[in-house]
Amino acid sequence: MKPYCFVLMPFGEKEASNGRIIEFDEVYEKVFKPAIKEADLKPIRADEELAGGIIHKPMFERLMLCDYAVADLTTANPNVLYELGVRHGIRPHSTVLTFAKGMRLPFDVKPLRGIPYELNSLGLPEEVEEAKKSIRARLLDCRDPDTDSPLFQLISDMPRPDVSHLKTDTFRDLAEYSQEIKDELEGARQKGSKAVSEIEKELEEKVSIEDTDPGIVVDLLLSHRAVKNWREMVDLIEKMAPELANSILIREQLGFALNRLEQHQKAEKVLLKIVDENGPSSETNGILGRVYKDLWEKAKNNGNKPKAVGYLKKSIDAYLEGFETDWRDAYPGVNAVTLMEIGEEEDSRQSDILPVVKYSVKRRLETRNPDYWDFATLLELHVIAEEKEESEQVLPKCLVEVRESWELETTARNLNLLRRAKNNGSSSIEWIDGLISELEKTAQEFGD
Repeated sequence: MKPYCFVLMPFGEKEASNGRIIEFDEVYEKVFKPAIKEADLKPIRADEELAGGIIHKPMFERLMLCDYAVADLTTANPNVLYELGVRHGIRPHSTVLTFAKGMRLPFDVKPLRGIPYELNSLGLPEEVEEAKKSIRARLLDCRDPDTDSPLFQLISDMPRPDVSHLKTDTFRDLAEYSQEIKDELEGARQKGSKAVSEIEKELEEKVSIEDTDPGIVVDLLLSHRAVKNWREMVDLIEKMAPELANSILIREQLGFALNRLEQHQKAEKVLLKIVDENGPSSETNGILGRVYKDLWEKAKNNGNKPKAVGYLKKSIDAYLEGFETDWRDAYPGVNAVTLMEIGEEEDSRQSDILPVVKYSVKRRLETRNPDYWDFATLLELHVIAEEKEESEQVLPKCLVEVRESWELETTARNLNLLRRAKNNGSSSIEWIDGLISELEKTAQEFGD
């Protein structure tokens, strides 16, 4: 069996200290993963960021028991630096350091023989063959162990950990089991609600949710979300280990699920507490804005105009506050613009925020692999501007990039709101019905 190589690095898109955006998933897929495989090793990636930022037990097991490790120091990510410290404290050798050229690092990596890799202006890896070759060569050199831990270099007689083969074999079995469950969940998301619930049931027959690898638990939670198992999401969170359940990621998803269950006040309370403790963010405020938007629509449909006006204002303010914390995330921005558009009174802030939202979407489409929300945001902006041809051009991209049916339903709902608002004018906007119909039709096809 091939030895494991543990990769310590951030996930997704991150901003460096110089303001540059780095696509770490692309770095992993194009540089680290193939280099590790070419060294005849099996890559396994740190997942604490996906598990709400918690440094959990499986993380320590991987740091201790993986024969090899690659640590990316770019952006001086706190989790990566912490994990590197743990690794250097328990493993005298076989840890390879890497970093992106031109990035300011928290310390001089030259004495630690860090391997640089190149990024282009979009934050994507370039000249990858050279970086892959260097990392592969260093990993192969590690087979003839040379102490690379500064701690073990400094203290020559420091005891070396003696890890039994039994412990190593157990770790390998658990690592492969975790990947097996994640693969099963990926398939279950395509089959629908019952398939995801069945996997949770099978998991609980073996071990409690509280004692399950947090990476698996978070994957299970997001799988429930993908198939709209809102009640199951809430129930699962109640079973989680306290440190995981109290993470921002999980609490945000709790607010999301409670709102979908129409428990709006409970959802609001959960989300406001996050904002109070940690400040606003595009993610938390994006969900909070949706809570107020749902309350606005309920009040409006019930004929309670004063209450509707109040909730509409709260929704716009929540979205705006979230967008202002991170202008790179256009989702809360476009929601604010949409609600300003459908409001009965003109909002002077719309003319200020609209160009920023447009620029944010433009940059996201240029600098990364666009996802569903990038195209959905662009679609919404075209509808606001009543740009029929442009809307119809971007619609197919939304339909093929969608990951979960509720995403399409959210976009269709926003376009419905815009259509009703524009129906009061003189413009011919029947073409919006065609967009809505295609979104709803594709949403219904999920799980079929």
